Amino acid sequence: MSIADIRKTAETKMAKSIESFKGELQKIRTGRAHPGILDQVQVDYYGSMVPISQVANVTLLDARTISVQPWEKGMGQKIEKAIRESDLGLNPATQGDLLRVPMPALSEERRRDLAKIVRNAGEDAKIAVRNLRRDGNDQAKKLLKDKEITEDDERRSLDEVQKLTDRVIAEIDRLISAKEAEIMAV
Repeated sequence: MSIADIRKTAETKMAKSIESFKGELQKIRTGRAHPGILDQVQVDYYGSMVPISQVANVTLLDARTISVQPWEKGMGQKIEKAIRESDLGLNPATQGDLLRVPMPALSEERRRDLAKIVRNAGEDAKIAVRNLRRDGNDQAKKLLKDKEITEDDERRSLDEVQKLTDRVIAEIDRLISAKEAEIMAV
């Protein structure tokens, strides 16, 4: 393994951490509707629990309403029950086969709670990035110990990984502040 390999590995893993964090942010509900909000809701489908997206078509009707169209006739009531019992605080309304899930407005207290959740998720993402930095630095130190690279190469590798880490943490901070602004906007 070379210094370039260490940097490339750290870079790809940090990029995956950012993508994972973006996925977490999408699940956090703001006042606007997003089909991904229902991803973690499980529905009883012939005795096994499956995500709603596997038994229905989940789309947006408008900025504040999600439409859930079951693929089978009898699934409407089960999907409605699963959405009501989820901890999302949503109240679906049935219109024939179609379920409409309006997004209720958020209270100020709930907005602050969501902002806190965003900050905690951001801190978890930063911890993951710092762990990747540590792994990269450990690999460089091991190469130095095995006399495969010089001390200057090791120092250069540590600096590159640190710059990469700083850049990724700045990106995470930017995502956190953008999501907090979105949540706190009335």
